[in-house]
Amino acid sequence: MIKEEHGVKSAVTHIRSETSVPDHVIWSLFNTLFVNPCCLGFIAFAYSVKSRDRKTVGDLTGAQACASTAKCLNIWALTVGILVTIALTILSPVVL
Repeated sequence: MIKEEHGVKSAVTHIRSETSVPDHVIWSLFNTLFVNPCCLGFIAFAYSVKSRDRKTVGDLTGAQACASTAKCLNIWALTVGILVTIALTILSPVVL
């Protein structure tokens, strides 16, 4: 849809909100900045941004696929990060 106001043409994009696709950007950003084992947080962030872009374009199926991948990578990043933190906490007094 093109609108023209005061001689300036602008494109207006309407995003349908019938289906809500969570993109997990905040969770991915947290994992990228604080946890990030084996760059899983960064890869999850990339998929989250890809999901948001596809949702903006209107490709809900692609957005759901990317969001699902981002969620899986975030779960793995958080799990591995917690396990490594616990292991280092337990092993550090033993080694020292």
